[in-house]
Amino acid sequence: MSHDALQVLMLAMLLAGLFAGLATGFPVAFVLGGAALLTAGAGLLLGVFDPSFLQAFPNRLFGVMTNETLVAVPLFVFMGVMLERSRIAESLLEAVAGLFGRRRGGLVVAVLLVGAVLAASTGIVGATVVAMGLISLPTMLRNGYCPRLASGAICASGTLGQIIPPSIVLVLLGDQLGNAYQQAQLKQGVFAPETVSVGDLFAGALIPGLGLVLLYLLYVLWVAWRQPERAPAMRESAPRSLAQLARAIVPALVLIGLVVGSILGGFATPTEAAAVGAVGATAFAALHGQLDRKRLGEVATQTVKVTSMVFAILVGAALFSLVFRGLGGDDWVHRALTTLPGGKWGAIIAVMLLMFVLGFVLDFIEIVFVVVPIVGPVLLALGVDPVWLGVMMAINLQTSFLTPPFGFALFYLRGVAPPSLPTSEIYRGALPFVALQLLMLALVAAFPALATALPDLLYK
Repeated sequence: MSHDALQVLMLAMLLAGLFAGLATGFPVAFVLGGAALLTAGAGLLLGVFDPSFLQAFPNRLFGVMTNETLVAVPLFVFMGVMLERSRIAESLLEAVAGLFGRRRGGLVVAVLLVGAVLAASTGIVGATVVAMGLISLPTMLRNGYCPRLASGAICASGTLGQIIPPSIVLVLLGDQLGNAYQQAQLKQGVFAPETVSVGDLFAGALIPGLGLVLLYLLYVLWVAWRQPERAPAMRESAPRSLAQLARAIVPALVLIGLVVGSILGGFATPTEAAAVGAVGATAFAALHGQLDRKRLGEVATQTVKVTSMVFAILVGAALFSLVFRGLGGDDWVHRALTTLPGGKWGAIIAVMLLMFVLGFVLDFIEIVFVVVPIVGPVLLALGVDPVWLGVMMAINLQTSFLTPPFGFALFYLRGVAPPSLPTSEIYRGALPFVALQLLMLALVAAFPALATALPDLLYK
């Protein structure tokens, strides 16, 4: 068997081992590393894998440990968990629901608006979906709301935290795309490469993120207008004044302004802004009487758990990508993407389809750490704008939370929904919102300025 044929065999073995391991339910970080090491061992025995790629692994780990951008991850997680434990979702939802609840579809509108605010302040899908599910779902069902519309709106509102800054997925994408952009430029002979930062992606994602909120609102208002029986006015809504709404929402908006505004204005790096957000969220909890030693310990523990998962996957993905590259996988991917019909657009469509399909079975973190380092340099070498590409990927990855069978937002809601609500209704309720996410993806593809205009205005 020829050398190239053996490499293809080893690459097939690597991918088969990855998906077989994931099917067993084994932790993703260990599946990535284990499949890579087993395949590397087989490649060494067959003489098709250079062991020097494994020798580069310690340098990769050192690069992760010294990466200042990634320090923003635990800080943003801490901020989000602290705000979730300070019951901001409950106070916001009560105030907004009291304002809109007496109108048809008012509670769904309230859920989406509060979800947008929480997205910009917590950025954690699980926290938002669980909070909304516990607080609003029983009320909506009790008032005669369609179970599909109610569950779909709750799940979709939670996913807004993945596209509206500050977002953990944008932090991770910014780090990976920044590395890929530098690789692409070095291969083209540019030895003073430009960079793409997390701040660029935050600015680029702001307009599409708000546009997605608008699409959600237009959809639920259309349903309330055309099918009023699916979204009736609440019978038990206590009226709220604008002053009550302001007391509930102003602290969150101030925190959002400090964090996102300092990044977009160039006053702070994402890591520095995340530190401000963590301190601000702690102060917010203290002012609301929600901070004690027990709650602080719970927040710290949850932060450590989430951060450990993210970085464990990053380590496993680094080893996986080294073995993939050592087997010539990046060359095969380059050849495959550059020979597709349609040129650059053919490659972009193929990558977007791949990421969408992988979202049915993989978490966004695995897709970012495994797929982006492989396809990113190829697409960027074809002249694709890195900020536009990052926003496209972020919107695409957002669908992974709503696509069955492994959409995490669906799981979170199933865990807190009443037993009388069938799982099939939750799945069916998410489908219109997946379609709206894909519509926004198409709009950004057709009008790249939606993602590039604000970064160009702020930073050029």
